[in-house]
Amino acid sequence: MDLRIFTEPQQGASYDTLLAVAKAAEDLGFDAFYRSDHYLRMGPGDGLPGPTDAWITLAGLARETRRIRLGTLMTAGTFRLPGVLAVQVAQVDQMSGGRVELGLGAGWFEEEHRAYGIPFPKEKFGRLEEQLEIVTGLWATETGQTFSFDGTYYQLTDSPALPKPAQAKVPILVGGHGARRTPRLAARYADEFNIPFASLEDSEKQFGRVGEAARAAGREPGDLVYSNALVVCVGKNDAEVARRASAIGREVAELKANGLAGSPAEVVDKIGRYAAIGSSRIYLQVLDLEDLEHLELISSRIQPQLG
Repeated sequence: MDLRIFTEPQQGASYDTLLAVAKAAEDLGFDAFYRSDHYLRMGPGDGLPGPTDAWITLAGLARETRRIRLGTLMTAGTFRLPGVLAVQVAQVDQMSGGRVELGLGAGWFEEEHRAYGIPFPKEKFGRLEEQLEIVTGLWATETGQTFSFDGTYYQLTDSPALPKPAQAKVPILVGGHGARRTPRLAARYADEFNIPFASLEDSEKQFGRVGEAARAAGREPGDLVYSNALVVCVGKNDAEVARRASAIGREVAELKANGLAGSPAEVVDKIGRYAAIGSSRIYLQVLDLEDLEHLELISSRIQPQLG
């Protein structure tokens, strides 16, 4: 089971804070550092110091880390034109020496689009499908050849399809709860399928749908990595769990029901139940980015038990 650190910087975090978390995650042996792609805080609070851009952040971290993989969960398709996104991700992959992964979603938070003057189209899923085809098509185009695309939403003519990522294949993540179109997109384009904040039962059902879609697309279900994103709140004792829950404005019982919360033993047990239904990677949503002792506890008391 891979454990990855997943942050939500729109809730209020500077680049320096994210750098400290990424370096701690790297030093403590976590597999990857991921971040959301949002420009507006969710819920109460002032959001200070304000949002940071996902790909600018990852570009900086690419030069200031050495081992840990870097990615988005998920880049909003509404924020960037697909040709530009392909250039950005390829460049950051080069800057990192080949450690970047791209989670790409349709975009959903209408309020942040209004707040920053970003168009919020009615038909987002069709755009996402074309974006996935364009980004992967640009990267797959052989050097010296050109890439053209004539879609409903995007048109590219004789693109040189440069630059190329450092990796031969940048891993693509597709995710979500949709029962029909989401599994089909994952089967066609994804290396990894992620379901965020889902129960064991819902995760198992969705993994099954993706596996069936993979077979229909001529792939083996096992060709994809299956992963979950879950909020994490661990403590050595009940008081520490309660303190960490209070710091993020959540109740312990709710966190235990909907995430990974409690003692290290409780969290290891629940992770084991996700592994039993096919999940091999968990993105730990860490909401208090100042609490690096939390990461140390997970590293020392949970990671060694996961094999």
